[in-house]
Amino acid sequence: MVTTEHARTSRLRAWMLEGLSDMARHQQGQQAEPEPVHKGQRWWRVMCLTGVDYFSTLGYQPGIAALAAGLLSPVATVVLVIVTLAGALPVYRRVAEESPRGEGSIAMLERLLSFWKGKLFVLTLLGFAATDFLITITLSAADASTHLVENPHLTDVLHDKQMLITLLLVALLGAVFLKGFLEAIGVAVVLVGIYLTLNVVVVVVGLWHVATAAHVVTDWTAALTTEHGNVIAMVGVALLVFPKLALGLSGFETGVAVMPHVEGDPDDTEEKPAGRIRDTKKLLTTAAVIMSVFLITTSFITTVLIPEKEFQSGGQANGRALAYLAHEYLGNLFGTVYDVSTIAILWFAGASAMAGLLNLMPRYLPRYGMAPHWARAVRPMVIVFTLVAFLVTWIFDADVDAQGGAYATGVLVLISSAAIAVTIAARKAGQRNWTIAFAVISAIFLYTTVVNVIERPDGVKIGACFIAGIILVSLLSRLARAFELRVTSVTMDDMAERFVRDVASRRIRFIANEPDNRDRAEYRNKIEQIRHDNDVPTPEDFVFVEVTVLDPSEFEAGLNVRGEVLHGRYRVLTLESSSIPNALAALLLHVRDTTGCTPHIYFEWTEGNPFTNFLRFFLFGQGEVAPVTREVLREAEPDRARRPAVHVG
Repeated sequence: MVTTEHARTSRLRAWMLEGLSDMARHQQGQQAEPEPVHKGQRWWRVMCLTGVDYFSTLGYQPGIAALAAGLLSPVATVVLVIVTLAGALPVYRRVAEESPRGEGSIAMLERLLSFWKGKLFVLTLLGFAATDFLITITLSAADASTHLVENPHLTDVLHDKQMLITLLLVALLGAVFLKGFLEAIGVAVVLVGIYLTLNVVVVVVGLWHVATAAHVVTDWTAALTTEHGNVIAMVGVALLVFPKLALGLSGFETGVAVMPHVEGDPDDTEEKPAGRIRDTKKLLTTAAVIMSVFLITTSFITTVLIPEKEFQSGGQANGRALAYLAHEYLGNLFGTVYDVSTIAILWFAGASAMAGLLNLMPRYLPRYGMAPHWARAVRPMVIVFTLVAFLVTWIFDADVDAQGGAYATGVLVLISSAAIAVTIAARKAGQRNWTIAFAVISAIFLYTTVVNVIERPDGVKIGACFIAGIILVSLLSRLARAFELRVTSVTMDDMAERFVRDVASRRIRFIANEPDNRDRAEYRNKIEQIRHDNDVPTPEDFVFVEVTVLDPSEFEAGLNVRGEVLHGRYRVLTLESSSIPNALAALLLHVRDTTGCTPHIYFEWTEGNPFTNFLRFFLFGQGEVAPVTREVLREAEPDRARRPAVHVG
């Protein structure tokens, strides 16, 4: 019975962590051979994958625009389109050039900052990215349930069931990823093709009704003039309400994240994927143009054809303006087909966001040591994200309008960070005109972000919750993994290998030395001290090991060992790492494995408070080196007979 339960537990664990070792090797750069860059899908097919997120906003964007701008919705939407085509699009075309592997603007900014300030900055951006993607999942599911509940054939049966339906849709999304998410692009092409076709029908029919009932336009313009006076006042108000329409900018970050799926040219290389970059730019431009046309036409027909009261909470067009027109002018049969298509693409928009999360979080947190090993596996992370989505849905009561602020905040922070990143990149490249242009775009997006935060603080509140949660979990994980052997590989130059081969014929003895003056007296006195403290016979010889700490905030990295002879007699192995104890432990285990001999290493005790020294190790990679090195070795090698020996005097 115990054996059966153990077998079941092992099978469950293996299923949950499937792909973990492969993903870890990929994160650490240990692939046997690089995969050809040109494998993938045509750009227009990949556009549909990002389009399930971007295009699906048509399900709720016209209604949100009508609530925010009222009669000015079409004018405000034109402002949104101008910012999209003249601002966000150039920014992300540049991001595609700078990060062709799909890392996005976060990776661009990560390269600009080092040490802990860089890590904290990236964690902050990850918090807003999590806000963007998770709210995409919950908001899309909530809007899908709205279309379902408000369908005339189902409204009596599903009344007051929106929360339950939303949770079921989120759970179904999680179940799909637990099962396996392989052919997303093929499904996305079908969904986007059907959805856009149905929207073309609704737009054409809506424009025909506007053309045949000319009074609706005159009534709208008369009301607009009465309310705002003149064109200049209208444009001014449209600029003021623009931040509330920022949801229409979503999709660009996802568009860059899916870059690795773009086929590119057969002669693309990992260093110069010119075809992939070119086709991704086509993807971004085509998606932005298509979306811009739909945004302008749909905001116009919904504003002039739908009574204003229907946009309000509880109204039939609230969160489903185009579906309202589909039922009103094309009948309930077509309207139901439109509802089904909208529900499908909104639900699949959550799939696009989930894929973005699964691509983004394992790229950073495990590499920082700020997530457990299982965070590299897909299924455990799917469960975590699904549970968080449940919580967010419950907090916002599955309300589309209530989640709009949080969604817009996440979108705007990411776009602002991208604009700043490309501004810095253009400045470094000496491109003065582009630097000025991107700086202006950055200022516009920063202004929009600040205004959105002031008017709808819920977004920054939930973003702050995500940031605080990520930072807390990250620091706890880093603390729990402090004694982990985190050197991914050890490479020794010819001189270092010669030193090791020579001492392997006798007993391998290393001295851990903190390089100071590196003069003859330092090494002579160190040897005398070690011999005296540890009662080592005079004939025994030593090899010094010196570690220079570069960036203590880094977690995983390869270790390069160089050998040199100082003052004509002292052999020294020099290493560069983020942590002295981890580097020493990795060197000792490597020497043991390559020579078959058990190495010995000698330390002197570090003066000072043990707790203070541990904090120095945790934050700066140094401190009480001897006991930490021994602990790292103990965790890495449970067999005491094979464990390198640590001596402290």
